[in-house]
Amino acid sequence: MAALLTQLPLEIVSHVLSFVDPEDLARVNMTCQYLYQVVKDNSALFRAVYLRHLDAPPQPETGTQLNWIQEIQDLVKLKRICASKRPQRASTPPLFTDAPRRSVSDEAQAQAQAQAQAQADHLPFVYNTVTRLLQHTTSQATRPRPSVTYGASKNASVLRECFSDESVVHAFLCRSFLFQRARAPVKKFKFPKQPPTEERQMSAKLHCLYGTPVLNYSRLRSSRTHPFAISKVYDIREYTARTRWGPFMDEGPAPVGSEADENDLRGRPADKVDWEKVEAIMIVLWFNMKTKGLDRLPVFSQFWGRPFGGCWPNSYVPEPRNRDVTDLELRDPYDVTGTWLRIVCFLDYNDFFAYNFPPHDDLPDHLPRHALDEVEETRLIVVKIHVTKIELPGPEDGQSLPVVHFEGLSKSLDSSLDENANSALTGTVRLTREGEVRWTSHSIFNGEERWRSESIQVGGPRSAKVVGNWFDKDYDPSGPVGPTAFWKISDRHPGSRDDRITENDYRAIIDGLEEDVDLMAADDDDGEAAVLGVFQINSDDEEYEISEADEEEDGGEEARLGAAEDA
Repeated sequence: MAALLTQLPLEIVSHVLSFVDPEDLARVNMTCQYLYQVVKDNSALFRAVYLRHLDAPPQPETGTQLNWIQEIQDLVKLKRICASKRPQRASTPPLFTDAPRRSVSDEAQAQAQAQAQAQADHLPFVYNTVTRLLQHTTSQATRPRPSVTYGASKNASVLRECFSDESVVHAFLCRSFLFQRARAPVKKFKFPKQPPTEERQMSAKLHCLYGTPVLNYSRLRSSRTHPFAISKVYDIREYTARTRWGPFMDEGPAPVGSEADENDLRGRPADKVDWEKVEAIMIVLWFNMKTKGLDRLPVFSQFWGRPFGGCWPNSYVPEPRNRDVTDLELRDPYDVTGTWLRIVCFLDYNDFFAYNFPPHDDLPDHLPRHALDEVEETRLIVVKIHVTKIELPGPEDGQSLPVVHFEGLSKSLDSSLDENANSALTGTVRLTREGEVRWTSHSIFNGEERWRSESIQVGGPRSAKVVGNWFDKDYDPSGPVGPTAFWKISDRHPGSRDDRITENDYRAIIDGLEEDVDLMAADDDDGEAAVLGVFQINSDDEEYEISEADEEEDGGEEARLGAAEDA
């Protein structure tokens, strides 16, 4: 068979080899001199293999093509690392050699290189490869069901397979400071407070892109991540002008090009995302969704319980297909107009104040507050917004996309009596200078602004979800603050009004409900009551508690929660 294959024209051999799995190209390369020459530097062959196993990447604006050979090599290396018993220190020998036959000295040199690589940390490589695969993702332009706003993707499927083992998740997604605290008490802290390390930020961002927050680092109850996440999210010291009161790095406040201020800090904040903050917010929100039983519904589980669910640019699939779009909205690269589902969580203010301002509080700024295990309230809100203005980016913004202004309204699903859940909305969407999508919104009651929120779209423009935090519009240093997230579920239906929420805006939300809810227009009391009755998640009857079996499985180590790390 090999002899017959080598007698075929080069074009036919390349076509045959295009059906080979990426992992097997290296073996083909070692078969004989002829096949070595066929594979070596054959960019067309590697391109064909890439397109057979991965998504066709979006057309770059610059017209440059991918390095197909490098992309396949990195994909195979990523798979080998993730399939290893010790993924964090997996050995990754070169995939393609310079000759089909190697000498003894070459073999020894290759083994030495493999041993050196085994001592290296693969996190930077995994981070770069995963984020690059997501940037190159394109998905099918159809929804699998009304509540799932992204289509199937080969890239996402490959990444789900790579991170299907818990050991891989722990090796690369659980290395932020939050997980350091969850594993064991942290006793040493540098003074003054140091910025997050690049390793911690890479791991946290991978965790955010993975999209399914890790709530338990092990089977022990003491390894729960939620108490440490809630500690970070509700620590009022995290909210300052230096962080823009949002999920951003603590940076200097002086204008660009100005002289150093009294603290010797130059330049205004670059709005670099603090991915450890975003990670903590996602853990808190997912914990509350599961506690309330919301993970049973596809509109929650497909975004928060499915790894790599829609976390790539332009993953959103419009619905309905005959949506009503204005000329202004056609210029909107963020696809703002439509219906969004929002979740907001908050502590009872007495608990919030007691946590942040205890008697005789002398905790230094560089030390985190103790783990917190308080019950939060949760609000589900339908948001309907539309574009009102598009303008050029300012000097503090990323320059590749415009600034989009929007306005609309929000309506509570689960607590219609809560005046804070029903409001008018205004806001903007823009790029930060590092290229992330930043959302700023303002909640308005009776014509006056009351709350603001700062959020980041995880995955880029038109990706699955926006995650951030809300706070008092006057930046009150005594709070309150809390986590929030929202994700788009549908577009404007033909003939619908922007100032009214109707039954069409609820369709994606109730997709998958066992109850047969007969929807009417949302302004109709009976129809609205039918929907709201399903989402009364804050009543005692509807709380989902941890079962006794789960308690026994988790073990009895609870002493650290709430009191650990009084370092």
